[in-house]
Amino acid sequence: MNHSDFKIAIQQLEHLELPALHSHKKMAPLERIKILEEANLNRPNAKNAAVMMLFYPKNNQTHLALIKRNSYPGVHASQIAFPGGKVEKEDQNLVQTALRETHEEIGVHPDLIQVIRSFTTVYIPPSNFLVHPFLGFSEHEIQFKLQADEVAGIIETPLAILLDDTIITNKIIETSYSKSIDIPAFQIYEHTVWGATAMMLSELKDMLKMVL
Repeated sequence: MNHSDFKIAIQQLEHLELPALHSHKKMAPLERIKILEEANLNRPNAKNAAVMMLFYPKNNQTHLALIKRNSYPGVHASQIAFPGGKVEKEDQNLVQTALRETHEEIGVHPDLIQVIRSFTTVYIPPSNFLVHPFLGFSEHEIQFKLQADEVAGIIETPLAILLDDTIITNKIIETSYSKSIDIPAFQIYEHTVWGATAMMLSELKDMLKMVL
């Protein structure tokens, strides 16, 4: 999609009601659905994180930035994710967390990102994180600079691929908490996007279809 047209369309998302659970359940592992339905985000011991769902132009066509995390000890190693990370003491709010982490992980300066709105918070039981997603938009083509110890690569995803329902699939995978689990996923090129990122991506996709 022409990025100038996308800029006009995406502004309409600011005041629309989020589909939240309806979207998240489509891409949630079965054992996660009960937790979702309880809708209990009042978890005082949970850690907070924020991520940026960043759209930007490449050859004047709209793309979404996803990252592949490096291999390291931890439940989210090697997974496909949005740029972002945990809240630090110096962050004034969650938007600043998302912007700071995006700058640190993929080299996009906060001045280049217009934050459109927040999306529905997702709780991740294995790591006990509450993840707060934000929709971001850049008018500028981006030269990514990856944080080598955190990010193994970037997946520049055209909007047309994101909106294509044929990328939705089911996979049996091995996770940090299960040797064999059947999960819904997005298959983007050779990358399998599942778990919390897939749930956030599902809500993003449903919202985009309301205005595109």
